[in-house]
Amino acid sequence: MQKKKIVFLGSKPIGFKCFQFLIDRQEALNYNIIGLLSQPRKEFGSGNDLFQLAEEHNIPIINSLDELPECHILYSVQYHQILKEVHIAKASQAAYNLHMAPLPEYRGSNQFSFALIDGKTEFGTTIHLIDPRIDHGDILFQKRFPIPPHCWVNQLYQLTFDASLKLFTQTLSHILDANYTPLPQNSLIAKYGTALHYRKDMEKLKHIDLSWPAETISRYIRATSMPGFEPPFCIIDNQKVYFTPLRP
Repeated sequence: MQKKKIVFLGSKPIGFKCFQFLIDRQEALNYNIIGLLSQPRKEFGSGNDLFQLAEEHNIPIINSLDELPECHILYSVQYHQILKEVHIAKASQAAYNLHMAPLPEYRGSNQFSFALIDGKTEFGTTIHLIDPRIDHGDILFQKRFPIPPHCWVNQLYQLTFDASLKLFTQTLSHILDANYTPLPQNSLIAKYGTALHYRKDMEKLKHIDLSWPAETISRYIRATSMPGFEPPFCIIDNQKVYFTPLRP
């Protein structure tokens, strides 16, 4: 039986973990990883260097989407660019994306923050087919879970990270065998709604208006206090005053 050829597109800690799992399962599941496409190396945090991992296992580094080789499967996990039809067509079986949010509700970026701002009690993670639109393709697998009361954005991120890695590992054999039933996202919009958010939206979210009700202020602060990024703030005497939580 011919081994399937996979090209992995990914970045960030979840991309590293999924790539690591994909490498480890090559022989057991009878496929070859024939390339890695990722972000510039400076984007990697400590212990999350996908390029190093690829080099250690003799996996070719791909420099751009336009250099994608022909393969059976393209698998994207937190890859930062939008694939066009010409890129998707490189995969004879399909192109897949692991999106760390429930679909169709939260397409695009900053999904953890918007879910908390929206007062959601449920979140999730999704594997879907890639089409040329952002996080729009048919849903293949999805895991939903409750959001704890008074949840902070970093807590929701970690819950989603754990659920995403589990979904990736548990469904890999199904992806390889194309053993799934695609579910169009449009069929779920009446139940869940839909929205598309962009990275540039965060600055506006972080600006706290002190005239808001206390519950709203609390919700926005919890939703935008992501470690490693600019904290939420208010403006006093034309100066930014930041909100930072006291950690035990």
